[in-house]
Amino acid sequence: MIEKIRNRIIEPSCTLLNALKVMDEQKVKILFVFEKEKFIGMLTIGDIQRAIIKGSALTSCVENIIDNDKVFGHVTDSSQKIKDEMYRLRAECMPILNESGDIVDMLFWTDVFLNTEHPPRELIDLPVVIMAGGKGTRMRPLTNVIPKPLLPIGEKTIIERIMDQFEGIGCHKFYLSVNYKYEIIKFYLGSLSHNYDITFFQERKPMGTIGSVSLLNGKITTPFFVSNCDTLIDQDFRDVYDYHVKNNNDITIITTVKSLRIPYGVIETGDNGLLKAISEKPENAYMINTGVYIMQPDLINRIPENEHLDITDLIKDVMNSDGKVGCFPVSERSWTDIGDWDQYLKRIRP
Repeated sequence: MIEKIRNRIIEPSCTLLNALKVMDEQKVKILFVFEKEKFIGMLTIGDIQRAIIKGSALTSCVENIIDNDKVFGHVTDSSQKIKDEMYRLRAECMPILNESGDIVDMLFWTDVFLNTEHPPRELIDLPVVIMAGGKGTRMRPLTNVIPKPLLPIGEKTIIERIMDQFEGIGCHKFYLSVNYKYEIIKFYLGSLSHNYDITFFQERKPMGTIGSVSLLNGKITTPFFVSNCDTLIDQDFRDVYDYHVKNNNDITIITTVKSLRIPYGVIETGDNGLLKAISEKPENAYMINTGVYIMQPDLINRIPENEHLDITDLIKDVMNSDGKVGCFPVSERSWTDIGDWDQYLKRIRP
């Protein structure tokens, strides 16, 4: 049984940052915490996200955030009871414990159900604004010919993959802010067999990362998503919306944990150049803005008409007026910045 999950086992002393790294490496969203041979509990990506939102440091240990109320199966449970619980919880897996609390079996969704699809979850139908007007200068010379939203990833373009993800959670109304080579974007999307519900709006001059949204004043009356046209995130955006609503945020930023290791010994000196400390190849973690947001509709009124405005300026304005700006974290490898050559090549190479 342990062989099923060996690569997903961590110790209670594992930090949140290292747990995220294991999830990324194994491409999973659940880990199993053991102290030597003793099963302690399960750790999900949701546990880590909630802990970070509540202020836990990335260097804190996972033993501090383990949810002791998680539902597990027991050897005395019938197969039907375990199946019903997995379906109710939409559980990817269910540990089966004996009377001593030891794992005797591990059932995964595909072990119990004939199909790999999880049970249906309530859909949300919110407008989605996609900022697709940039020149894609980081991707030149390719974007000298093809606008960045139409760069291919497999059999689809970036913008199709973004819209497909939103349609998967129930969002169908898209607003595309366009400028550079917009005729090509409009022609391509209009020629697809799949009919996306798109309203194009054109900025006549560069208006920053949020300025063109002023053109939607009066058209959007509900909370709405805003996404860059080069950002792919492996996250169910309904979780982000739930957090946005529960926290009563004006803006919610989807962030990612980015760790950077300095490949040298870092020196700290004091008076007269005397050495105070030396750290060999230290690693620091930062929260990075992914370029995907949820915003309340009244914020459109704060965007000046026909003026340049970046999203960071709007965020500062909201904070200065005592508004609430929330941050919803995802793991480092859950976010891909397709506007970067290295990341783009990783996605298109087999």
